[in-house]
Amino acid sequence: MKIFKNGLSTGLLLQLAIGPVFFFIIGLTLERSLLDGLVAVLAVTIVDYFYIALAILGIGKILEKKKVKKIFGILSSIVLIIFGGIIIKDIIGSDISVAVNADSSNLFTSFLSVFFLTISSPMTIVFFTSLFATKALEYNYTKRELLIFGLSTGSATFLFLGISVIIFSLIGGAIPISVIRLLNILVGILLIGYGLVRLLKNLKNSEEMVNE
Repeated sequence: MKIFKNGLSTGLLLQLAIGPVFFFIIGLTLERSLLDGLVAVLAVTIVDYFYIALAILGIGKILEKKKVKKIFGILSSIVLIIFGGIIIKDIIGSDISVAVNADSSNLFTSFLSVFFLTISSPMTIVFFTSLFATKALEYNYTKRELLIFGLSTGSATFLFLGISVIIFSLIGGAIPISVIRLLNILVGILLIGYGLVRLLKNLKNSEEMVNE
């Protein structure tokens, strides 16, 4: 029970570092429906558990190799840039004058869009690997205890995002559509900016590797 609480508290603490995925999910909830938001939360949770499982299995060590890390870094950066561009294009190209209701929801699209957005940052596995290695040393966790810790850490994702989605869904009617559009455009800009920074950094590291 203590291990589960430790993992849950660690996961909730990590969730406080709100990023583009959070805002994208909130945007989906406000534009479409509560179900779309919850499905999106499920997608993030599945990806987190996928990376947590790989981290526990120790596969994250593979991604620490320079060449593999470089390839994943470049590909994921390009995906983020494209994703950000699509978001902005869809918002600017649309003509939304009223709040979008549940009839316009597309649960499958909501799930896939958030799933690919989340999984496009494969360096997350390196982060989880480092986290679990630290906890294993700090508390002398066994593989079984790390599994419990990982399960509770991942549950924090669903808990935090799920509650956030429900809250924003309840107050959604009071939020002007212009604010929702601005929120989505901001997410797109953040994704493009983040992707460009990561891409330039990875390309720079590639050049340094060649010159060595």
